[in-house]
Amino acid sequence: MRTAFVRRTVLSASAVSLALLATACGGSSGAADAKSDTKPTASAPAAAAAKGKTAAELAPLLVAQADLPDHLLKAATEEEVKAGADLASDVAACLPLVQAQSMAAVGTPAGTARIKGVAKPKAEADPDASEAEKAKAGLNALGSTVTAVALSSYDGKGAEEAFASLKNAGTTCAGGFGIRTGGDAGKISKVSPAAPVTAGDEALAYTLELDDSGDKATTELVVVRKGSSLVTFSAISLAGTAEQPKDVVAAQVKKLG
Repeated sequence: MRTAFVRRTVLSASAVSLALLATACGGSSGAADAKSDTKPTASAPAAAAAKGKTAAELAPLLVAQADLPDHLLKAATEEEVKAGADLASDVAACLPLVQAQSMAAVGTPAGTARIKGVAKPKAEADPDASEAEKAKAGLNALGSTVTAVALSSYDGKGAEEAFASLKNAGTTCAGGFGIRTGGDAGKISKVSPAAPVTAGDEALAYTLELDDSGDKATTELVVVRKGSSLVTFSAISLAGTAEQPKDVVAAQVKKLG
């Protein structure tokens, strides 16, 4: 039987899809409440004297609706942020993967800003389509890839250290590890390299496979470091198999300048 943890992981994709699609005509993306005069600047290797940005300073640097017209974007909720912070792993070296998968900060950043987006359905149902065809189109929409983006900024060499911890986890945790959240438990059965990503100063891409008694789902995880900033992209789908969020990655890295 599928555990509560697995149900939560997979069904969260449908919940996000529904929320984003329902607000397609609503406001813009991201942390609209945050105000800052900070503007993107050219990146440089993280240095010992670097000072990290706060969440408010990072908010304008998050990918926005205008940057991704074929996606629907929405800021992460407080509940989602708290849920990510509550996750744990039974292998300490694997914790960074758990954090990156759930929009939680990796390491100790000065600030983190978050947003999530869903790819718009590639084809909408014809207004004159049958009820069965409309239902199928609706299911296809729910199966769109949902991507959670977490942008963090660090003091000193914190971004490099956080990236290194994720790189190490990709090797150390390749054979799988346990995950815990609240009273629920689950297992990542495998961590494998995904299609290479070239972005920022350095980048990683993994496929994480969640397997519970035959019930499987995958998360496509991309990590990009640019100077003293680290961005994690975690993509899931109600269909069970997510696509690597190439468009989201490209738009976010471009936004960082």
